[in-house]
Amino acid sequence: MSQPSPDAAEPQPPRRTRVLAIANQKGGVGKTTTAINLATAIAANGESVLLIDLDPQGNASTGLGVPRTDRATGSYRLLTEGIPVADAVRATYVPGLSLIPAEPDLAGAEIELVDFDRREFRLRDAIAPLRDAPGIDFILIDCPPSLGLLTLNALVAADAVLVPLQCEFFALEGITQLIRTVDMVKRALNPALSLQGIVLTMYDRRNNLSELVAADARAFFGSQVYETVIPRNIRISEAPSHGKPVLFYDFRSPGAQAYVRLAGEFLKRERALLEPAA
Repeated sequence: MSQPSPDAAEPQPPRRTRVLAIANQKGGVGKTTTAINLATAIAANGESVLLIDLDPQGNASTGLGVPRTDRATGSYRLLTEGIPVADAVRATYVPGLSLIPAEPDLAGAEIELVDFDRREFRLRDAIAPLRDAPGIDFILIDCPPSLGLLTLNALVAADAVLVPLQCEFFALEGITQLIRTVDMVKRALNPALSLQGIVLTMYDRRNNLSELVAADARAFFGSQVYETVIPRNIRISEAPSHGKPVLFYDFRSPGAQAYVRLAGEFLKRERALLEPAA
């Protein structure tokens, strides 16, 4: 029997599902918009993506065309009742993109979870069966605009955090609090947690403040800030009212094309993590 060549490549283990929390405790920074459209653009690149709507407002579910009357099983029951994660996942009309919607009852989960054992680990434990199972490349978690128990669950479950940063002064000021929270979670609950990147959103080239905030963010965070910026664009604002990502609503719009570029940059970063160290 012939022996394998010493130069033959060894079979690679299957890629483990990457979990990313999309978080910012400040509201109105484009967090949910980024979650919907980045997930869609990543799926368009041939990756399998699961989006978890962990925001009681449920805007990610609405933005993917799931009405509030059709959310009987989702992230609330996943956290509070411990239902199998497969029972909460549903397909969307976007090829390669599935969703765990946010039920209306999720608004009360912050209070209910206080009395649970391992309350910070509920989401991590719930999605554990998806981690090593084939079929899902990325799980994106759309967090609420707060640093409460729901966001904490997302940070404990995640490998990394992606932070949308609105190009306004108060948004830049508030990001330091989020970074402190990430560091706290890393020290106490999830040593593997890292900052995946910062995405500048609602960028207006006509506004000097946008330029200043972008420059300050890049000066402080360096290469962690994505080169791609998401512009202020009416098509991005209109798309959710039609239950569509902007890539489906108006693919040629500047907003849609920005998310296409962001997904390319995102995947380049993620693939770099898989390359063996030199």
